[in-house]
Amino acid sequence: MRWALVKVALAVTTMVVVAFAVPLGLVVKEMASDRAYSNAERQAATIGPVLAITTDRTQLERAVASAETGPGGRIGVHVPAATQGGTPAEIGTCRASPTDVAAAVKLGRASIAPVPGGTSLLQPTAVASGIAVVEVYVPDDALTNGVTTSWAVLAGVGLALVIGSVAVADRLGTRMVRPAERLAAAAHDLGRGGLAVRVPEDGPRELRSAASAFNSMADQVVQLLANERELAADLSHRLRTPLTVLRLNAASLGDGPAAEQTRAAVEQLEREVDQIIRTARAQKAHTRQAAAAAGCDAAEVIRERMDFWSALAEDEDRTVRVAGADRPARVPVARPELTAALDAMLGNVFRHTPEGTAFAVDVHHADEAVIVLVSDAGPGIADPDAALRRGWSGGGGRGHRPAVAGGGSTGLGLDIVRRLAESTGGDVRIGRSVLGGTEVRVWLALDGRRAPHGVRRGHRLRRRLGGRGLGTRGRRAARTGTRGTGRPDAGPSDAGE
Repeated sequence: MRWALVKVALAVTTMVVVAFAVPLGLVVKEMASDRAYSNAERQAATIGPVLAITTDRTQLERAVASAETGPGGRIGVHVPAATQGGTPAEIGTCRASPTDVAAAVKLGRASIAPVPGGTSLLQPTAVASGIAVVEVYVPDDALTNGVTTSWAVLAGVGLALVIGSVAVADRLGTRMVRPAERLAAAAHDLGRGGLAVRVPEDGPRELRSAASAFNSMADQVVQLLANERELAADLSHRLRTPLTVLRLNAASLGDGPAAEQTRAAVEQLEREVDQIIRTARAQKAHTRQAAAAAGCDAAEVIRERMDFWSALAEDEDRTVRVAGADRPARVPVARPELTAALDAMLGNVFRHTPEGTAFAVDVHHADEAVIVLVSDAGPGIADPDAALRRGWSGGGGRGHRPAVAGGGSTGLGLDIVRRLAESTGGDVRIGRSVLGGTEVRVWLALDGRRAPHGVRRGHRLRRRLGGRGLGTRGRRAARTGTRGTGRPDAGPSDAGE
């Protein structure tokens, strides 16, 4: 594809350069010739007034000498005979033949005659004795003066355009080909058993769509393998009961070769079943690790969970805003873990802020990380550092509804969020949001490198309240039993701070 784009750019640019450079080169050559003859006409015009006054040889020789603007010996004057039967005079350097001079006299206007080494401009001028002809010699090098340089400049410009177009086409081709190459390499890796391989969703729209389809397919393959291995382990466990019965029956067979063979067969079958269970468990763990290494689309998870939590937000008259979740944001964490962390943060909003309090979720795409911000307009957290410590149960927290009896909370919710962020090399920060309440910033690093202790990676982002709002979703069966607890029953984690 890259070579095809380069060939197209090379062909098109070459045609454009030829279409413009060749006519320009001919125009430059014609302009040089016109410039040389214009200079010759100006020199001939300086002799005309002198011939109109006198035909004296001495006066004409002085006029010819003064009219020379370059190398000498280029101007000559053909003066007709002063009397009948006299001899015509030639003043200066005359190169044109008598025939060409007579033709110019007969024509009555300037003409050009070929001479050795160039051409001569013949300019007729009326004098008292007849028609005199002023001859100005124009050498061949004067007709092409500057043409070679101009052609060289045009060739250089054309070559630069061709090289530039090829370079641009190659870069554009690289941008198009690189995602395709990554997609092909990922397909090969997946075929060889690399379940953790995923493709960045970038490049042209068609390749982004293909990458998204590949990632969805890979996720589905991982899920199918996990289900298959779970089924294998489950079936193996189910075999234990009949195997136990067989072993007990074999023990009651007494002695003898047949009884010993039966007991040996039962023991062999038990070993095989145990091996199947161990293999299924090991492969299941490997599948889970591959799923965690492959990560998930944070924007998709946020849209899914916000769609779920919006039902409770509607019941409590809360204004909800989501921004930045309209484009893919793949993060190196497993989908269930991100879902649990997001539900913990959103559960905190519903637990510890009054009904009607607005909240927002932002997704910021940075070069080294994906930043998830959960903000609310509640009273805020009195001690953000303590809220991040697991087991903190201090009072005077975020709102008017305590999570557990006696005030405070278990601290497990934000601990889940903190451990999730730190597993990627990121961190969690709690501060004051632009809505006036609490802002929980979760930095999910993409490169896996931990930030130095005490150094804040990234910057505080300004809330984009003009983001896509979540409209009301209608009364749903999913919110049954949520008003009493302050959160949906399907939340996967303890949402306490």
